[in-house]
Amino acid sequence: MRMGLVKGRISKMTNATLSQKTCTPCRGGVPPLSPGAVANLLPQAPGWEAIDDATKLKGAFKFANFKKALDFVRLVGELAEAEFHHPLFITFGWGFASLELQTKKIKGLHENDFIMAAKINEIGESLSAEGAK
Repeated sequence: MRMGLVKGRISKMTNATLSQKTCTPCRGGVPPLSPGAVANLLPQAPGWEAIDDATKLKGAFKFANFKKALDFVRLVGELAEAEFHHPLFITFGWGFASLELQTKKIKGLHENDFIMAAKINEIGESLSAEGAK
């Protein structure tokens, strides 16, 4: 079990707990996670990497065919609408999909991005994706 920083306190969090959380509305004015906090949360989003000075998360998934990749993108879109937290970019094609996550209002990462990464991993697993897990 990994330790994570939550509202100034250390709390025990796992990938399972992240995927069970709901994104909270971000109205701006909140500082983005520091590179150190991103590094601490990253193991809870297996297969994802921090990019652009730890201001974005990137995940890549491989599928057996185009339909599975399309289904994945559709399900990620439904998740994004339900959580009201949308990927910055989604690129997909025959047998692949890649995503970038960032909380746009703070131009960096927030716990919401890690919640989304954990939930997106579950979608990928449900479609037998290779890649971020």
